Amino acid sequence: MAIIPDPNKKYSEIIECEEELVVHKRPMDVIDQSCRYFGSSYSGRKEGTKDLVKITRKSPIVIDPANSIYFFPTTSSTKTHCVWLSHGYVKEYSKAKHDNTLVTFINGKTITLPLSVGSFENQLFRTAQLRTIITSRIELEQQKMHKLLLPSEKDVNAIYEQIIRDFQRKLY
Repeated sequence: MAIIPDPNKKYSEIIECEEELVVHKRPMDVIDQSCRYFGSSYSGRKEGTKDLVKITRKSPIVIDPANSIYFFPTTSSTKTHCVWLSHGYVKEYSKAKHDNTLVTFINGKTITLPLSVGSFENQLFRTAQLRTIITSRIELEQQKMHKLLLPSEKDVNAIYEQIIRDFQRKLY
């Protein structure tokens, strides 16, 4: 759900639905390793985001499109205080003290982030845009594959008739 950096740059806290972990890696290393696990890299995913939605700064990325895993940074990914959030686990958000944002995840856990609601909302919407484009492309390809593997009765009849014509030509 979230990857939070250590202020001393020594580790990251990973908040998952069921548990919280501490790993001795920077958030960017966790993100890159996750991308690589699914056959790409952070830089490859960032280029993909640029090509699809023309976002070049604070780019949201897809880690695994098949399982709809999308993350977005709260600030520039090069900054040591950048937090990464999983788009699908954000339930709601609201303004907190000192122009911060309180984020509630689908399991009820909350974190307060040092960014404005407007900035958070912008990142959330940009990730939704990326997610919508990739999801629609996946669905289109699945429809094409379904049509190829399971043709309609009309298509089956046309293929059958063509086979019969070809067979009859060979007989005569």
